[in-house]
Amino acid sequence: MAIAWSEKASSMEVLAMPPPLSPPVILTQDELKKIAAYKAVEFVESGMILGLGTGSTAKHAVDRIGELLHLGKLKNIVGIPTSKKTQEQALSLGIPLSDLDNHPIIDLAIDGADEVDPYLNLVKGRGGSLLRGKMVEGACKKFVCIVDESKLVKHLGGSGLAMPVEVVPFCWKFTANKLREMFEDSGCVAQLRNDCKGEPFVTDNGNYIVDLYLKKEMGDLRVSSDAILRIAGVVEHGMFLDMATTVIVAGELGITTKNK
Repeated sequence: MAIAWSEKASSMEVLAMPPPLSPPVILTQDELKKIAAYKAVEFVESGMILGLGTGSTAKHAVDRIGELLHLGKLKNIVGIPTSKKTQEQALSLGIPLSDLDNHPIIDLAIDGADEVDPYLNLVKGRGGSLLRGKMVEGACKKFVCIVDESKLVKHLGGSGLAMPVEVVPFCWKFTANKLREMFEDSGCVAQLRNDCKGEPFVTDNGNYIVDLYLKKEMGDLRVSSDAILRIAGVVEHGMFLDMATTVIVAGELGITTKNK
């Protein structure tokens, strides 16, 4: 967590002793996310086709882009949203939108991540946006990922939290069992994601999400990725391998930028 110090002191205190330190100001996780998001928006230039990410961190970036458009500091921006939620947010801010059919090449995408490993591989989709994000970010020239330092892991799955896999609803139990068997040596538990009402969570594409919880590394990520996608019933998974070109991390030491 970042700490800021004040050097203000009275004239009498200055004569008697060094300036006292004020109480530390501790930034919240959301404030760190906002700092990273604003830094990422510095990459945006007028006339760009932009991939607009989804989630608590990306929301700050979309808000900032909308603000700069309103102020006239950015012009002729076209956004390609990665979810219905981001689409609604962007429209409310007056950001012009389109899609991949009309803009198959994107200049820049800005999005968050649930995990980032030392090689800039990502886990995404714990918020429910997965397939559209991978389509948009796979079509961009530059993908800037924004996170706070809590998202950094030694290996994908290292947080112990979910590795999302989007699956078709038809016989989802069959698909989930195949996924569990595939990573049995990693101590895998496969669970269907539910919504707040206890019903199956449904993605923007009408699919379900099976969350994989791993106790050990899954091995070669590319091999694992290909194996998951070969299972009938799997639509896409949450490993974004070799896609991020820049990762911006906000932490107690300030902003760190990591490039491919």
